[in-house]
Amino acid sequence: MDNTTGKNDELTLKEFIRLAKEWYFNLLSKWKIIFIVASLGALLGLTYSLLNKPIYTATLSFAIDDDKSGGGLGGALGLASSIGVDLGGNAGGIFMGPNLTELFKSRSMVEKTLLSPVLIDGKKISLAEMYIRNNEWREKWNTNPKFNKIQFLPNSDRSKFTREQDSILGVIYKKLSSSSLSVGQKDKKIAIINIDVSSKNELFAKYFCENLAKKVGDFYVETKSKKARMNMVILNQQVDSIRNELNGAITGVAIANDNTFNLNPALNVRRAPSARRQVDVQANTAILAELVKQVELAKVTLRKETPLIQVIDRPILPLEKEKLGKLKGILVGGFLAGFFSLLYFTIKHILKLIG
Repeated sequence: MDNTTGKNDELTLKEFIRLAKEWYFNLLSKWKIIFIVASLGALLGLTYSLLNKPIYTATLSFAIDDDKSGGGLGGALGLASSIGVDLGGNAGGIFMGPNLTELFKSRSMVEKTLLSPVLIDGKKISLAEMYIRNNEWREKWNTNPKFNKIQFLPNSDRSKFTREQDSILGVIYKKLSSSSLSVGQKDKKIAIINIDVSSKNELFAKYFCENLAKKVGDFYVETKSKKARMNMVILNQQVDSIRNELNGAITGVAIANDNTFNLNPALNVRRAPSARRQVDVQANTAILAELVKQVELAKVTLRKETPLIQVIDRPILPLEKEKLGKLKGILVGGFLAGFFSLLYFTIKHILKLIG
C-alpha cells in the first residue's frame, strides 16, 4: 500500500510538472500577443493620465469653544456621547459630536452654500451656477426647453424655486455629499473638525469649503443663542415700554403741579392727581431700574450662550491636487492589460484540457 501510494504521489507530481510546463510553453508561444496587449494597455494608461483632470482638495479646520457645554466638542457631554453614554444636556446637545458633522452634510446647508455669491471673472454668480458651468451642463440643456432658461441667482429665495430647479439642486447635492464632501475629526481625542471638499475646479473647491463653514457656523451660533437672544429682545421691549410710561408719568406730575399752582391749601383734593402721578413715577422708576439690571444680565447670558467658532486653517491657493502621473499611468495600464491577457490565455488553456 505504501509503495502504491508513493507511486501515485510520484505520478501526480509528474503530471503537475507536465501540466505546468504545458501552461508555460503555451503562454510563451503567445508572448507577442501578450506584449502587444500590454503595450496597448500602457498607451491607454498614458492617454488617461494626460486627459484626466487633477482633483483639487480644499481643507478647512476649526474648533468650537462653547462655555455652556463645557468646552464644545471637547466637553464632558461630547466625550460621553462619543463612547455611547447619554447624559442628557441642553438643547444645544443636538450639535454635539457626529450630529455636528452631519449638519455640514445636510441638504439644507449644502443648498444654502450653493446659493452663496462668488466673484468669477468680474461677475457675481452663485456656486450652483459655477458648478453647472464646470460640468458643462448648459451645453446639454440648450436643446431642452425645460432647462435652457433656468438660472440660480446668488441669494435667491429657495422657497420660490420650480420643480426643475429643485431636481437640479438635488442632483448637485447628491454628487457633492457622496464623493466630494468629507467632514469629521481625525482623532476623537482632538476637538478639531476638518472639512474637505474635492473638485476638478480649484476655485470651486476653495469657495465651497469656505462658504459651507460660514453657513453652518452662522446657523450653529444663531440656534445655540436663539433663546437668550429672544429673552433679551423681550426685555428691551419691556424697558422701552416702562420708560415711555415713566416719561408720561413725569409729564403728568408736571401738568398736575401746574394745575395746582397757588392752590388754596384747604383744597387738598385738587392735589390728588399730582400725588397719583408721583406714585406712578416712583413705581415705574423702580421697575425700570430692575429691568435695566435684567437686560445687563441677559447680555452676559447671551455672550455665554453664543459659541465661538475659531477657524484654524483655511484653504490657501494653490490647493493640494491628486493626479495620475504619466509613468504611473503607463505602468498601471501595462500591468493590468498584461495580467488580464495572461488570465485569459490561462483560462482558455484550462478549458481546453478539461474539454
